[in-house]
Amino acid sequence: MQEKIICFLIDDDDDDQEIFALALGSIDTDIHCITANDGIEALNKLNIDSDFIPDFIFLDLNMVRMNGRECLTEIRKLPRLNETPVIIYSTSSEEKDITETKLLGATDYIVKPPSISILIKRLEQVLRGRIKTI
Repeated sequence: MQEKIICFLIDDDDDDQEIFALALGSIDTDIHCITANDGIEALNKLNIDSDFIPDFIFLDLNMVRMNGRECLTEIRKLPRLNETPVIIYSTSSEEKDITETKLLGATDYIVKPPSISILIKRLEQVLRGRIKTI
């Protein structure tokens, strides 16, 4: 039996969190989605619980209090997360955002799609290799 896959979504939009969790659940019920409402909350969780090592981190760019670039920079300072893919999950499709975040250590970049079915397909691409059913 495979272990649960832990995805950590850092996004300040409740609707986006719900849609993302639904998409993951439709891909595989063994995927567990943990959320944080912004970068500060996410870093607090990551710093307080040293055993928390998600399989994937999905990070919104445009958040209040701490934006995604700042959060990404701080995540990449945590040695235990060196192997954890950080995927930007943003409404921005600007080439400069994609380039800048990859330079900061992002593994991939997903532009928030207009439908859940497109999101499911894109998440399947990202998660492939970690889930036997795909």
